Amino acid sequence: MAKDAITIFHNPACGTSRNVLAALRERGVEPNVVEYLKVGWTRPQLQDLLNAMNARPRDILRTRGTPAEALGITAESSDDKILAAMVAEPILVERPIVVTPKGTALCRPAEKLQALL
Repeated sequence: MAKDAITIFHNPACGTSRNVLAALRERGVEPNVVEYLKVGWTRPQLQDLLNAMNARPRDILRTRGTPAEALGITAESSDDKILAAMVAEPILVERPIVVTPKGTALCRPAEKLQALL
């Protein structure tokens, strides 16, 4: 697989994200690592990822350990409201999201990575 053929949207503080990154490297793949908490998200970027996953914003919404409740964001919030909150507060996006030539997925649990390789 080409060196830049895989991208992981990664949070180094997350054990699952670290495990997925380690699994990629164990396979000899050095992915493009995007630390989304540092660089943030754009709405078009999130929409592209969601389209690739055939998912909705609530499918990748992280509420545990985030300001979601304080912001009034729940799984019942509108897609528009959730996306706006994710752009404003990148921690609201569950991790890790992995993009490969075979597809895009939220790799939580880490075993979901196998289908993408």
